[in-house]
Amino acid sequence: MEFFPYATEKRWAPILTPLGVRSTDGVTLTDDGMLEATFGWVSVRTPLTNIDRTAVTGPHKWFKAVGLRLSFSDDDLTFGTNPSLGLSIEFVERIPKVIGPRDHSALWVSVADPTGLAAAIGR
Repeated sequence: MEFFPYATEKRWAPILTPLGVRSTDGVTLTDDGMLEATFGWVSVRTPLTNIDRTAVTGPHKWFKAVGLRLSFSDDDLTFGTNPSLGLSIEFVERIPKVIGPRDHSALWVSVADPTGLAAAIGR
């Protein structure tokens, strides 16, 4: 099992605290081949075989990257604790919706080590 915590900044606490985001949240790659991402009151879980590709991205505008977000242009989901850097994870098959009207084809996570997470995923 490998755990990748989020890179948090205290200045975003007014946005993250009401969502229930804690230091124990992040992305876990489980021994049974699953990706589990927790973000306060919400979470996603999918097999690693469902991951098509990853890309390290950032920096982003804070209002597009901090909090629990749904992209306006598509169905991508964001678990963001800062706008600096994160990992975009694209799926082969959409994961069940967390917010919004449709299932999600990608997840962006602001983990402290996005390059390490991408390497651990292997895509």
